[in-house]
Amino acid sequence: MIMSNVQGIAASSGIAIAKAYQLETPDLSFEKVSIDNPNEEIERLNKALEISKQELEKIKAHTKEAIGDEHAEIFSAHLLVLNDPELINPIKDKITTENVMAEAALDETANMFIDMFKNMDNAYMRERAADIHDVTKRVMAHLLGVTFPDPALINEEVIVIANDLTPSDTAQLNRDFVKGFATDIGGRTSHSAIMARSLEIPAVVGTKEVTKIIKQGDLLIVDGNEGDVIINPSEDQIASYRQKQQEFAEKKQEWAKLKDEPTFSSDGEQVELAANIGTPEDVAGVLANGGEGIGLYRTEFLYMGKSQLPTEEEQFDAYKSVLEQMEGKPVVVRTLDIGGDKELNYLDLPEELNPFLGFRAIRFCLENEHVFRPQLRALLRASAYGNLKVMFPMIATLEEFRKAKALLLDEKEALQKEGYDVSENIEVGIMVEIPSTAVTAKQFAKEVDFFSIGTNDLIQYTMAADRMNEQVSYLYQPYHPAILNLIHNVIEAAHQEGKWAGMCGEMAGDSIAIPILLGLGLDEFSMSATSILPARTQILRLSKEEMTAYKEQILSMGTAEEVVEFIKEKTQ
Repeated sequence: MIMSNVQGIAASSGIAIAKAYQLETPDLSFEKVSIDNPNEEIERLNKALEISKQELEKIKAHTKEAIGDEHAEIFSAHLLVLNDPELINPIKDKITTENVMAEAALDETANMFIDMFKNMDNAYMRERAADIHDVTKRVMAHLLGVTFPDPALINEEVIVIANDLTPSDTAQLNRDFVKGFATDIGGRTSHSAIMARSLEIPAVVGTKEVTKIIKQGDLLIVDGNEGDVIINPSEDQIASYRQKQQEFAEKKQEWAKLKDEPTFSSDGEQVELAANIGTPEDVAGVLANGGEGIGLYRTEFLYMGKSQLPTEEEQFDAYKSVLEQMEGKPVVVRTLDIGGDKELNYLDLPEELNPFLGFRAIRFCLENEHVFRPQLRALLRASAYGNLKVMFPMIATLEEFRKAKALLLDEKEALQKEGYDVSENIEVGIMVEIPSTAVTAKQFAKEVDFFSIGTNDLIQYTMAADRMNEQVSYLYQPYHPAILNLIHNVIEAAHQEGKWAGMCGEMAGDSIAIPILLGLGLDEFSMSATSILPARTQILRLSKEEMTAYKEQILSMGTAEEVVEFIKEKTQ
């Protein structure tokens, strides 16, 4: 076993030591040959189908128990495909009439159905194309005798290795067994990184090569604090990292002492530390980590991993659950933010050359009121159970905000006529993630109740650099003076109108950014729950007056490097 190191991006803090589990689709290529015994091939196919069904039943049961019925539904759809005679019988007919091997019959029949469903006008039928593709890959793996990876069925301590992890992959991870992960692609703001922080497991992303050089079963150390992956470490290295694990655990115990404390700077200025969540189940982690509110509830997870839109009632139950659990603490709910890198197979979203700049988020919702209005109704109904604030994403113009707010008020009036209780104190704000909005923040501040700065997208749009593209990742610069000046402009505009400004991008929990944001006057910092206590500890040691005195100097600097050096010099 050869020892080696891989460097990536530190995406989720902590240290994991365990064996590698390759979460990659195996090579499913085969050489097509004619066969002499069709009955044997049909028997092989039946066996592969039966094993696949058993696996899917296990995954469905595990997913239902771990994260609920909604996420388990995708596997019900997969089981329906495996039991559909309209798919299975043509495969068997092809084997017997054309004397072809089971692999070839499966491949050709599946591709025919996939192409047919993909081109249908009906969104539900197009969703079936994705189901057929996923399910037949599993059957093919069993025909070829290769292992098909299932994150939900992992039952020993491992570190997951993958090119990337989708939201549905991460939803299946069992944190009792998955001790960390490392990926080829991604950055601190990719979904896999954000989910790792939610799961509180160490992660290193953007390594470019872990899947190529790590073999199944290799012993690994993943250092989510420094961004290192060590392959087949020496005994001395293992001992050293065990010590680092212990030190990190002790540090977490120190942070925990501040769990129930408010957040004050050293000179007595108070700010709010909130958390970003994706599901009602995430609230437990927010409260355990001392969150003073929820600054971003990403509602799109209600829509993912399903075969159809969630109902108003399903959404109401989720929002009500979060509001009740937070017991009067503020909860900022972002309305549906779909598009870009977040797709829903059952929606008729157009193919786009540049989806990040396309028909997404509020743009989609305003054009699809049949999707948007049930969400607004569910939110308004839930508002009676807590301190709800509604936030519209991807707002580029005042007209968009006015139209979205008008729909909200329209549904509020309708619900009150129907006899529902609706809170009269719902603040309505916007996510500032488009440069045009940040530049014209003064105009917006007259009409919105609050701003929440979404730095993940604001940075990529300002720097014209796709945050998922490794080749331009050097341009993802949270501390660039252009970004800091936009943030300052938004905060100043809010304060001039007596409104508050928060930040729900990953930058809010960044140890270099926190002193800068404190000095710029940010009111609310919303981050991954696991970042809250380290951030509170840091702010406790910072003087807001001192950080504010550095503001003009920082905003006039020329490069991100200059800003970082200055902050390190002044705060460390």
